[in-house]
Amino acid sequence: MARKKLEGNGLWEGSRMIMPEHKARILDDALNEETRKKPDLDPQAMVEISQVLAQSLEDCSPITITLFGEYEERSIHGIVMRVDQHLRQIKFRYGEDWVWIKIEDIIGASS
Repeated sequence: MARKKLEGNGLWEGSRMIMPEHKARILDDALNEETRKKPDLDPQAMVEISQVLAQSLEDCSPITITLFGEYEERSIHGIVMRVDQHLRQIKFRYGEDWVWIKIEDIIGASS
């Protein structure tokens, strides 16, 4: 007994092959769905972040900053070494390394 093509899973059984361009597009779409948008910080949150950064710079106290990422947030524990107001970035030392971090990427800071 022959099955019709549209019965059961017949239509999909005949359509299993995917062109590489289509596969790449499907994967790109899946990645784009996972990206996040940066949250808008209210003025009070920005003031609190600035205070924590300034305190760390002043007395070399360690802080934890939370950075925005398209896929996930990440936290770094260290000390603010320098603030560059012109370029709007901080020099942040963690462990034996240091990195320049854009102030706009910081979404949280705690001592």
